[in-house]
Amino acid sequence: MSSTTPLICLKAIKKSYGEGEAKTYALRGVDVEFFEGEFVAIMGSSGSGKSTMMNIIGCLDYPTQGEYFFEGVNVATLNRNQISLLRRNFMGFIFQGFNLLARTSALENVELPLIYRGMKAAQRRAKSLEALDRVGLSHVAHHQPSQLSGGQQQRVAIARALVTQPLIILADEPTGNLDTQNSLEVMKLLQKLNCEGITIIMVTHEPDMAQFAQKSVMFKDGCIEKIVENPHAS
Repeated sequence: MSSTTPLICLKAIKKSYGEGEAKTYALRGVDVEFFEGEFVAIMGSSGSGKSTMMNIIGCLDYPTQGEYFFEGVNVATLNRNQISLLRRNFMGFIFQGFNLLARTSALENVELPLIYRGMKAAQRRAKSLEALDRVGLSHVAHHQPSQLSGGQQQRVAIARALVTQPLIILADEPTGNLDTQNSLEVMKLLQKLNCEGITIIMVTHEPDMAQFAQKSVMFKDGCIEKIVENPHAS
């Protein structure tokens, strides 16, 4: 269930690049809210602004104009260390390319965010094994990414996003490098995690994958074209 107060609120967000006649707008005044417990798909063609939107939500980029509120706090008022803490403590990230360290075990990959937190080895190992178990991969904890299928690698990446117990998971084309069967398995896992209370915002260009979300925010030319509810999402 979503609360009545938005977890994320974006007001009149614009993002431009360049100056003068060379200036181009990736976002042209976006107003949107995301609520705790939602599973939202951000959709649109290449160049529509959806990835820029995701980067701003994840504090990986900053708007040129407009306001971004996270749990009521204006992100523009935070310094660099506070923004880093916001990402580290409240957000988990899943990328299309998995972004796993090649010569490191699945377990060690999952441990990385906890190392940045300064957690002791025994505690972070236990938490990482628990996260791998949640995605059904505790049996391959000591395998390197080259020994895993694409679907398994993405589930390791999901475990890495989960291990910090984030409030929100931001998934950028999480099935973009997967075949149909592995894509469905990853989406069912994300849906399960959402049912357990994690807010998920996912960029995708695949309508079949967006059907797992409760609603889709459709971008076109840097603007929200429409928001479509999905009554069939479970």
